[in-house]
Amino acid sequence: MEWCVSMPKIELHAHLNGSIRDSTLLEIARGLGEKGVIVFSDVEHVIRKSDRTLHEVFKLFDLIHVITTDHKTVTRITKEVVEDFAYENVVYLELRTTPKKNDSIGMSKRSYMEAVLEGLRTITVVDVDFVPHGMNVSIPVTNMNVDNTFNGTSKKKIYVRLLLSIDRRESTEAALETVKLALEMRDLGVVGIDLSGNPIMGQWNTFLPALEFAKEQGLQITLHCGEVPNKKEIQSMLGFLPHRIGHACCFEEEEWRKLKSSEIPVEICLTSNIRTETISSIDIHHFVDLYNAKHPIVLCTDDSGVFSTTLSQEYHLAASAFDLGKRELFQLAKTAVNFIFAEGEVKQDLEDIFCLAENKLDV
Repeated sequence: MEWCVSMPKIELHAHLNGSIRDSTLLEIARGLGEKGVIVFSDVEHVIRKSDRTLHEVFKLFDLIHVITTDHKTVTRITKEVVEDFAYENVVYLELRTTPKKNDSIGMSKRSYMEAVLEGLRTITVVDVDFVPHGMNVSIPVTNMNVDNTFNGTSKKKIYVRLLLSIDRRESTEAALETVKLALEMRDLGVVGIDLSGNPIMGQWNTFLPALEFAKEQGLQITLHCGEVPNKKEIQSMLGFLPHRIGHACCFEEEEWRKLKSSEIPVEICLTSNIRTETISSIDIHHFVDLYNAKHPIVLCTDDSGVFSTTLSQEYHLAASAFDLGKRELFQLAKTAVNFIFAEGEVKQDLEDIFCLAENKLDV
């Protein structure tokens, strides 16, 4: 586990609101309880647990939805989530979030994202690069020239890029609004669009116009795909040729063939798939088949707070469950550089980081 922490890693499937620290959730929930907004005793035991049942997971998500419609809270959790990833040597993070509206406090999708950006600006314990190279914007960005260190004492550096999520409960118009916001914020580190939310809600054709528009405008696309059995939707999503997909748990043989022939990278979230009971046990996880087929894959956390995991733990789980050695784990992490949505200069920097680490670590 210590070696997995020391290794540089790339996180491509992390939901901001699902990655909140338990201690932060507890503090905010207690405050909301004192104000009478929630009944604190109803959620306290769920927050304090680490091995949550599926029912408890959904209960936690309900609480998170309540607390994240506040600008200051969004700023705080963004800061903490990025710091937590950086502390475990995640050198590149694509953080996805659904821009929210809360008319009662004047929150728009734009102001929600501005609160996220404010969280990135306030980080001082690590160096954060979130503005694309060459962008001339008047934003105080931390020093972008400090090398990341893996076991040393100098300040760590993390690249952060943002994905705006379309919620499956949204209308076509609302989805288009999110895409247009992403286009407006490209110079602030927004690199793509995600489709997520309750997989049994909404219809693929509702979001397709927005996703096609996003792709036409040069935004990268990742889709939550195959979280539940839905053959028609899965095939339509694969036919759309997104740049990546997440999960891919409920594919049949025909969909596996189509996926492998397309070489669409898959964001693998082991703990999430087991905790949500999408996959019944780790020994039958499709990671093995895709890994052996040399299909593009990347290990991710999904919701590190809700599922009580870290990216280092996901690598450790893969090592123990699938008998992977240090070299295989390092190569798995390094290959993920090819699947990031950031600009080419960042890819080159990350390749340099991995080359440096390979010389330092006992691989």
